[in-house]
Amino acid sequence: MSIEALPVLSEQSPGITVSRRSPLSVLPALVRDPLQALPPEVYREPLVYSRVASRERVFLLDPVLIQEALVRNADALSKGEDVRRALGPALGQGLLTADGAHWRWQRQSVAPAFRHEKLVGLLPAMISAAERTRDRWLGMGSGATVRIGHEMMRTTFDIIVETMMSGPGGIDVVRVERGITDYLKPTGWIFALSILNAPEWVPYPGRSRARAATSYLRSAITGMIAERRRGGDGREDLVALLLGAADPETGRVMTDEEIADNLLTFITAGHETTALGLAWTLLLLSHHPEHEARVLSEIDAVTGGGPVRPEHVSELTYTRQVFSEAMRLYPPAPVITRTATRAFPLGGFMVPEGAVIVVPIHAVHHHAALWEEPERFDPRRFAPEQAKGRHRYAYMPFGAGPRICIGSAFAQMEALAILAVVLKAVRLRPKSGSMPAPVMKVTLRPRADAEMLVEGRS
Repeated sequence: MSIEALPVLSEQSPGITVSRRSPLSVLPALVRDPLQALPPEVYREPLVYSRVASRERVFLLDPVLIQEALVRNADALSKGEDVRRALGPALGQGLLTADGAHWRWQRQSVAPAFRHEKLVGLLPAMISAAERTRDRWLGMGSGATVRIGHEMMRTTFDIIVETMMSGPGGIDVVRVERGITDYLKPTGWIFALSILNAPEWVPYPGRSRARAATSYLRSAITGMIAERRRGGDGREDLVALLLGAADPETGRVMTDEEIADNLLTFITAGHETTALGLAWTLLLLSHHPEHEARVLSEIDAVTGGGPVRPEHVSELTYTRQVFSEAMRLYPPAPVITRTATRAFPLGGFMVPEGAVIVVPIHAVHHHAALWEEPERFDPRRFAPEQAKGRHRYAYMPFGAGPRICIGSAFAQMEALAILAVVLKAVRLRPKSGSMPAPVMKVTLRPRADAEMLVEGRS
C-alpha cells in the first residue's frame, strides 16, 4: 500500500487503544505531576491514542514505532509548543529547544567538546569534584544527615562549571541551584495551560518566582560571557568553543544570547539529570545492600585498594550496570514530546499534521511487554549478554534519534567517577524504610529531597 493510501490515525482506527479521559481528570493531574496524567494504558499497550481539549496525542511504547517516528521521520517532527512554553523562557533557542537548521549548526558547534578524547581529559576534574564531596561528608562526622539530591546537584554543578566554563567566575552556585528548582516547580501548570491553548500571559502559582529565577540565571550567564569576550584569556572550554563557533553555511557567529542559551542548557539539563540519576542510584543501593556490596568489591578490585584514578573509570562494568538500571527505573527525563509538522506514516497509519507524539520513557522502562518484573531493581538486565538481545529503543535514558543527548557519554563517565570515589569512602543509609515517590517537574525528582545518613567506611 502506498503512503498516500494509508488511513489517518484517529480514535476510530481499528486495533488502536484509545484512552478516554476528561480534561477535568487530566488537567489537575498535569498540574500535580505530569507523570500521573499519562493514560494508564501506556504501561501495557504498544500505542495509545488520546484527545484532550481538542489536542490529539499519540503515545508510543513499542520500540519499533518509537524508532520509526523519532529516527526515520525525525524531519517531520518539531519540539512543539509544550517544550517551547515550558523551557523557552530560560533556555531560549539552545540545543534542547531549537529546531531545524538553527539546531543543526549549534549541534555541530558544540560537538568537538564531547569527543571521547576530550571527555577522558576531563576525568581528573570529575574525580576531584567527587573527592571534595567525599571530604565534606566525612568532615560532618558519623551519623550526619545529607539531602542526597541537593548534594549530587552541588557535585555535578561543580563539575559542569569546572570542565565546561573553567570555573564559576561570579556565578552564585547556591542561587543557581535554587533558581533551577524555582523555575521547574510550576511547569505542570504550563503543560496544562498549553493543552487548553490558554494565552501565555495567564497567571499561575509560582509564575513570579519562576520569572525571577529565569532573570537571574540569564543575567549571571550573560555577564560571564561578556567578561570572557573582553578577557581573551586563552582558556579552552565550552565557552571558548561557543565564542569561536561559526555557521559553516553562512559564516555567522553566535550572539551572547545564543551562547547563553546553550550554556544554560548544559548547566540546567546537564547537571540536573546526572545529579538525579546519581541520587536515585545511591538511594537504590542503600535499599539493596547485596548490590552495594558487589559494587564495592568491584571498586576495590579495580583500584587495588588505592585512590580512584581516571584509568579506573572505564573498568567499572557492574557499577555502570547499576547506574543504568537506576535510570531505567527513574529516568531523569521521563517524557519526550514532539509535534508533527506534516503528516507521516507510522505503523500502517498516517499521523496527521499537528498531532503531538509522546514517548513516555518512564512507561517504556516499566512496560510489562518489554521488561520482566519491571518494578524490580536488577542491574543484571544490563549485563552484555542480556542487553545484546534488547531493542535499542526499549531503553532511552538519554532520548533517541538525532536529538539524543549530546552529553550522554559525559554524564555516564561523570556518574561512574562520582560513585567510585564516594562509595569507596562513605556508607550512605536511608532515613526512610522505603524509596521516595518520584514526581515529574520536567525531570524526575524525589517528591521530597531524600535524607541519608553518612558514615565513614573503615
